[in-house]
Amino acid sequence: MQAMTKTQLVIQIHETDNVAVAAQFLPQGVVLPCGVTVLEPIPQAHKVALTKIPAGSPVIRYGVNLGLANRDIPAGSWITETMLDVPESPGLDALSYGTNLVAAPQLPEPPVSTWMGYPNAEGPAGTRNLLGIITTVQCAAGVAEVVAERIRRELLPQYPNVEDVVVVRHAYGCGVAINAPLAEIPIRAVRNIIRHPNFGGQWILVGLGCEKLTYDRLLAPDEITPENCLTLQDWPGHEAMEQALMDLARRKLEILNRRQRQPLPLSALRIGLQCGGSDAFSGVTANPAAGYAADMLVRGGATVLFSETTEVRDGAPLLAARCISAEVRDKLVEQLRWYDAYLQAGGVDRDANPTPGNKKGGLANIVEKAMGSIAKSGSSPIVEVLEPAQQPSRRGLIFAATPASDIVCGPSQLASGIGLQVFMTGRGSPYGLDICPVIKVCSRNELKQRWFDMIDLSAGDIITGEKTIPQVGEELFRLILDTASGKKKPFSDQYHYHNDFCLFNPAPIT
Repeated sequence: MQAMTKTQLVIQIHETDNVAVAAQFLPQGVVLPCGVTVLEPIPQAHKVALTKIPAGSPVIRYGVNLGLANRDIPAGSWITETMLDVPESPGLDALSYGTNLVAAPQLPEPPVSTWMGYPNAEGPAGTRNLLGIITTVQCAAGVAEVVAERIRRELLPQYPNVEDVVVVRHAYGCGVAINAPLAEIPIRAVRNIIRHPNFGGQWILVGLGCEKLTYDRLLAPDEITPENCLTLQDWPGHEAMEQALMDLARRKLEILNRRQRQPLPLSALRIGLQCGGSDAFSGVTANPAAGYAADMLVRGGATVLFSETTEVRDGAPLLAARCISAEVRDKLVEQLRWYDAYLQAGGVDRDANPTPGNKKGGLANIVEKAMGSIAKSGSSPIVEVLEPAQQPSRRGLIFAATPASDIVCGPSQLASGIGLQVFMTGRGSPYGLDICPVIKVCSRNELKQRWFDMIDLSAGDIITGEKTIPQVGEELFRLILDTASGKKKPFSDQYHYHNDFCLFNPAPIT
């Protein structure tokens, strides 16, 4: 990317690009550094043609064909999404793998090598110390929520080392084709969330008693005990079931209260990266900065998950080149093919993904969005590809295949065991998770100024030239460790901005 200054008018990513993004509002008549005169007012973050682009010619940004112009576009014109025809998605046959592997010594050195977390007997360490109450079916959610409020009010003050109680309520469990092959995805999500590192092995599974999602589908036989499971239909009325849950909770809290934060290596940390409300600056500032922080974490031994299948689909050749083996490449292709078929069965394709807000923020289509989205993965080799809600078996950079929907991607990553999520946004979102902290990083300073008490870090100084991607990336790296260590609390946690636990369920509902 070209060096930027405070007075820079446009941002051109690649020397072959025939468009640039407006770093600020461009009035009609302003002359760009390349000598082109702007023909009409162009909003910040939107594209301006640097040369004449004849109809049928590619519109190029990131050095990539975003689509073919469906009309002649004069130099200096404002390019909107209506002017481009979306190209075919890249083929998935015979993708090369391992051709762009960055060796660990080439990744940025992490300035800090330890953090303060809650060690677990297996898997990653916890970033929080929480009591988890998980429902097997939505029917049990009301009781679980009422009891959780009573636990917070009456029990938590007695156990100061326990930070909160979290109810995992979801829309699965009954009225579903429980034996359908694709039912494994939501069932796996619930199964894995029970074992989330922030619960420290202390959880209560609340069932109704007549649902299809039975305990044996979620737990090992020796885990199905009265100490772990409570079936509402077994109890005579509200007071009895509430008191039974309170008694269970007290025993769990006594154990959790003995947990203490300890200095841990980066290898004990697992985080997730996600975008939401992206704009045309996301791929210039926030996502590359997150990618730099991810590279630091990976070099230090941590595990970093990135996701959003539709938002990486157009970067398939780029990601395959970073896969460490044919096996990993083949798994990537398998997940991308599956999602192509999933969208096709619904009568849409990947370009159904961009939102009105994305387009208002200057993103023309899914190709442009994808090129910015994959920037958050940094440059580390991809060591594993996961199915939705699957647990990793390796450390390093991992592609966790999930829908791009924020409120589905987040729970899927939680089920994969992340203890913290970094959420990049250009338009702004109050999104949050109650099981783990979410750090908000915005792509431009204007959003930070407007949402000064909702955005944790702005990458907008990269646009003005006041900071570089490595500088913001290191700042984010330190914020990640401080947040994981409990030293800092993101705004989403301060305000309890916590979205529902929305499972990805592509299986039939009966």
